[in-house]
Amino acid sequence: MEALHINSLNHQIITDAEIIRRILSGEKELFEILVRRNNQKLFRVVRSYLKDEADIADIMQNSYIKVFTKLYQFKLESSFSTWLIRIAINEALARLMEKGKVYHINEQSERLNKNSILEIPDNRQMNPQQKMIHKEAKLLLENAIDQLDTKYRVVYMMREVEDMSLQDIATTLDLSLANVKVRLHRSKAMLKNKLFEISSDKDIFEFGNSKCDRITEYVMQNI
Repeated sequence: MEALHINSLNHQIITDAEIIRRILSGEKELFEILVRRNNQKLFRVVRSYLKDEADIADIMQNSYIKVFTKLYQFKLESSFSTWLIRIAINEALARLMEKGKVYHINEQSERLNKNSILEIPDNRQMNPQQKMIHKEAKLLLENAIDQLDTKYRVVYMMREVEDMSLQDIATTLDLSLANVKVRLHRSKAMLKNKLFEISSDKDIFEFGNSKCDRITEYVMQNI
């Protein structure tokens, strides 16, 4: 099935639960709305585990297809995005296991990785023009986040970039609320005060329109 590029009005006003009901009733094409609605968030979460663009795209596509095939199992009173993210995380962890890199995301006791703290470049070396400063600052933040240990990076991205609630994060990662709070606090500590000035930038790890279209079209052609 080809992606239909459903208009933005329907994209905004139809709830996930209503979309799922209609898909299960035969309106398969509406799955495109769910894909486009969740692409940015899913990309950022999966990228917290994997760096390779091909791996990320593969995990996202596989997760959407798996969700579609199991859509009849979804409980409509639950959060679709949380369910989708949990499936994607499992897919990402399986990929890491294949590569011989396994992260225990739900361990209750951990130590900070001292090597995760980023050295902050001297601001005087940055381009004085405001646009370039912003671009370089955003790159610094992305690099700093990439250097966080996975268990901290995932929580930081979910909370500070995607603005997920602490309870949703706890549910998605199968952690206690207290443990989520600890990881969030530690992730911020490791990013250092200088980076916090730009930590509210919602454009980091942006999932552009072309990437969104490629993922959406692949999924719609394979469900």
